[in-house]
Amino acid sequence: MLKGDKFYINGQWVVPSTTDICEVINPSTEKTIGHIVMGGPADVDAAVAAAKNAFESFSKTSVQERLDLLNRIIDVYKSRMDLIARTVSQEMGAPMGLANAAQAPAGLGHLIFAKKALEKFSFSEDVGTSRVVREPIGVCGLITPWNWPVNQITAKVGPAIAAGCTMVLKPSEIAPFNALIFAKIMDEAGVPPGVFNLINGDGPSVGVAMSSHPDIEMMSFTGSTRAGISVAKEAATTIKRVCQELGGKSANIILDDSEFEKAVARDAFGMCLNTGQSCNAPTRMLVPAARMEEASKIAKKSMEAIVVGNPSEEATQLGPLVSELQFNKVQALIQKGIDEGAKLVMGGVGRPDGIDSGYFVRPTIFADVDNDMTIAREEIFGPVLSLIPYADEDDAVAIANDTIYGLSAYVSGGNHERACAVGARLRAGNVHINGAGLDINAPFGGYKQSGNGREFSTWGLEEFLETKSMLGYEPPKVDAEEGGGFIDF
Repeated sequence: MLKGDKFYINGQWVVPSTTDICEVINPSTEKTIGHIVMGGPADVDAAVAAAKNAFESFSKTSVQERLDLLNRIIDVYKSRMDLIARTVSQEMGAPMGLANAAQAPAGLGHLIFAKKALEKFSFSEDVGTSRVVREPIGVCGLITPWNWPVNQITAKVGPAIAAGCTMVLKPSEIAPFNALIFAKIMDEAGVPPGVFNLINGDGPSVGVAMSSHPDIEMMSFTGSTRAGISVAKEAATTIKRVCQELGGKSANIILDDSEFEKAVARDAFGMCLNTGQSCNAPTRMLVPAARMEEASKIAKKSMEAIVVGNPSEEATQLGPLVSELQFNKVQALIQKGIDEGAKLVMGGVGRPDGIDSGYFVRPTIFADVDNDMTIAREEIFGPVLSLIPYADEDDAVAIANDTIYGLSAYVSGGNHERACAVGARLRAGNVHINGAGLDINAPFGGYKQSGNGREFSTWGLEEFLETKSMLGYEPPKVDAEEGGGFIDF
């Protein structure tokens, strides 16, 4: 039985201010695998005070010192990869194949790319008669989700360290144990006390206290749009910066000149990755109206081949949803699709055949979906694909953009130049052309209600910096014989 009964504050494992317990459930068995203690405002105050005190010295560290620290974190993280993968699989249901190939390695990738960004980043430049300086913003509050847990932790912690910021992390209470392992990694790597702090808790008690705290200068949040609105409202009371990566309802345009069978099969399968619990999942597949039946057959064949089952078994490709709450939500939305008249191609309500327990759902396809239907408007966060017909290219773009979200979009076409031209018309922060995957080198974030700000690599680092203009700056004169030059901030 796993226990998370202490918080990591100021370089020490400390007893929380409350004794409230939250059980952690293995979604494939519906059994308790451990518990964590839930914190409150007093724990937030203690963690923020430690981070504020540490900021005075850590913000003044050199680039080389922070590079050395990131290298140590990377080295320790590598030694814990197997443990992280197993833990993520147990607490949120990712198949071990995915946990080993993507969940755990993604965390390592963000740390490595934060280091690479720091190596080449310029913190000052001369403009006219001024020097413009980039400085760490201060104490940062980090709130992360359960669906790609350690990925989102490192996507924030890596660049925050690179920038010279200190931080307080609140991971998801649904999948918290990977974060506790990460805190041990930070401790073993020798992160200075107070630079990284971890407290557990829920949104109303800990999240609100962080978002409204006067000594937190920035909130970096990944989660639902509903929760993101709450964070923004609370943060507004102290005018702090808010960087958010929120929900999505990504359109996937299959153009009429694409390698149709390849594109439809690939993307139907890919949509089910992580049991469809990805904010950028291509859940709205737009196909030429005349080829709807053809697309339905291809997608069905692809998704019927997916192996659903115990995440610990090597052959499993699709695990359970994360919780009973999520299971009930997805079931209700599948029923909503049926009730509103979408054509059910495969799947439907209930568990897959032969599975009697666990939060497993049937991979589901709806055809002839109207973009006004609930299943085309709301983020389902499950392996549910909506096939939407379009008349022509302009119609496809209009349908794709007809959403409150704008995180990702996908375009497949035989003419690459044409596919890129269509992609340029889409209102989304990330556009994938012909099956291109995520790129940690490039910025990640969305338009509209999918959030604001950007993560990953140099763009993630920039989010944790303030800009200062030194007006009328004149470099100190040094005798040429002594080597000359000016002070480099």
